[in-house]
Amino acid sequence: MRILIVEDEFKIADVIASRLKKEQFIVDVFTDGEQGLDNALTNIYDLIILDVMLPKVNGFEILEKIRREKIEAKVIMLTAKAMLEDKLAGFDFGANDYLTKPFHIDELVARVNAQLRINNSQFQKDYLEAGDLKLNIKTTTLFCKITKESIEVMCKEFLLLEILINNANQVLSKEQIYDKVWGLDSEAESNNLEAYISFVRKKIKIIGSNAQIKALRGLGYKLEV
Repeated sequence: MRILIVEDEFKIADVIASRLKKEQFIVDVFTDGEQGLDNALTNIYDLIILDVMLPKVNGFEILEKIRREKIEAKVIMLTAKAMLEDKLAGFDFGANDYLTKPFHIDELVARVNAQLRINNSQFQKDYLEAGDLKLNIKTTTLFCKITKESIEVMCKEFLLLEILINNANQVLSKEQIYDKVWGLDSEAESNNLEAYISFVRKKIKIIGSNAQIKALRGLGYKLEV
């Protein structure tokens, strides 16, 4: 499970991220609303912990924009704004839960787990689809629905396909893809991305899919289906 934290108080963000990583979640942290929105729109997160008072773009604006894009990630609003009208505004924009500061970390973890249990029981699929491609999440197998051919994909190939399929026909910057596949703190060489794009292209071709990963100079990559 992947969680995005958008929180401009560094100490709070670090405490939450450290605890959630101990719970075996994959966690990304951003401390301004603009970066938070860009990453939320990649649609690779199961849950977003979202502060309201953020620099550049506030939490309500982020929530409104991701719901407009039909992103169904669970959202827990985390903020010092405790007025009833603020909570109602959050729910109106599509928040799933609302926790005010100060809070106990155990309560936040409990709320995260509760939201993800709801998500698992109602919405989780065993695969991702785009065009004639189907990516099995449990077996990490890539399948073509037309040719019925399949091929196993490795860890980084799987993560790359996951973000591309979730954002089919949309342009993703190299930075967005690199951060999601290798992580923000990775010391891997940047040309690793080009290498793995090549590996995935070959596997898509092997199974006979019509999908193509297009490179757009100065912009990034797009999975065309």
